[in-house]
Amino acid sequence: MTSRQSQLQEDTYYRVMRLLEANPDMTQRELAELLGVSVGGLNYCLKALMQKGWVKVQNFSHSKNKFGYVYLLTPSGVLEKAALTGRFLQRKLIEYEALKNEIDSLKAEVAIRDEKFQR
Repeated sequence: MTSRQSQLQEDTYYRVMRLLEANPDMTQRELAELLGVSVGGLNYCLKALMQKGWVKVQNFSHSKNKFGYVYLLTPSGVLEKAALTGRFLQRKLIEYEALKNEIDSLKAEVAIRDEKFQR
């Protein structure tokens, strides 16, 4: 079983790769803002993704942003993103079921309380 920290790291990798696949010419600042992380944290994540060979950076002088960098998923990055997507979805479904059960339990608790006060 994987640790909570490694799951969070994997979720971050997935979210970064998902955004990059759709918007390869986003700046690190834009990515960080969308993800709710610091620019330094995003830079660390991007370096890890590049080291793994899942993302490569290219310098394009005609890119929309002033730095001209484009972040592309490599073929192995595309395959890994597909695997990450499956694991991410599985975790989210488990979280959803747990949250749904908790909500149902709270609703029952409130209904019992309301019933007692109406007597």
